[in-house]
Amino acid sequence: MDKRILKIIEEALNEDGYLNDVTTSSLVDPKIVSTGYFIAKASGIISGIEVCQAVFHFINPKIEFTILKPSKSAVKKGDVIAHIKGSMADILRGERVALNILQRMSGIATLTSKFVQEVEGTNCKIVDTRKTSPLIRVLEKQAVVDGGGSNHRFNLSDQVLIKDNHIAAVGSIKKAVETALQKVKKGIKIEVEVETKAEFLEALETDCDIIMLDNMTNEQMAELVEINNKRKLLEASGNMTIKRVYSVAALGIDLISVGALTHSYKALDISLKFIKH
Repeated sequence: MDKRILKIIEEALNEDGYLNDVTTSSLVDPKIVSTGYFIAKASGIISGIEVCQAVFHFINPKIEFTILKPSKSAVKKGDVIAHIKGSMADILRGERVALNILQRMSGIATLTSKFVQEVEGTNCKIVDTRKTSPLIRVLEKQAVVDGGGSNHRFNLSDQVLIKDNHIAAVGSIKKAVETALQKVKKGIKIEVEVETKAEFLEALETDCDIIMLDNMTNEQMAELVEINNKRKLLEASGNMTIKRVYSVAALGIDLISVGALTHSYKALDISLKFIKH
């Protein structure tokens, strides 16, 4: 498993005080072995069940964890996602952290899947943004992929994205792109964000790879798609709702970035139930 994810697991468990669970320590005999199962209480797409498993194995490698619905699986209310067996005390110590991760990642995957389904039949990809929760971006971006979406740049080092403030600092779109081409490593893509037709036309004449159409109407974008004539990849961003994305994708847009995937999702309701003996 990715070292970044293992670090998140360790820090999350430490934050939760798993080594000093006063409730479990005082009430649960460490010798008790219990069996339980994770159950979906709503329909959605599973993401993070392998991370959930890793949480328990971090606490106690002897815990048996059987995944029935791996990440990317669709589930309905009542579906069993995984079985778990082992020290009840250790399972209880990791329960909250494991569920927090599983519920949130599955919520992101579920929302992403809905957006992806809306643009089915077009050549448009749904991509995420950097509008993620601090320190757990690796989990949230994986959840987007599990939901059928694609990742935009992971961080600031992955791609040049020239926005209005960068342009203001340099003086023009043309100069910004030329300067970036001179200074960044070969192979790093350059994207320019534009808000008007004039800015688009200026960006179109540069050697950028992608032009982002920010907060434009469908009518404005339709005109620019025609002018572009497939010269550059076009990304649409801003106010991209479930109801709107198909109409935007149908214009011939290549990418639609949706910040809501990682900042406005609803966690998928999942519970851990123990089997009574």
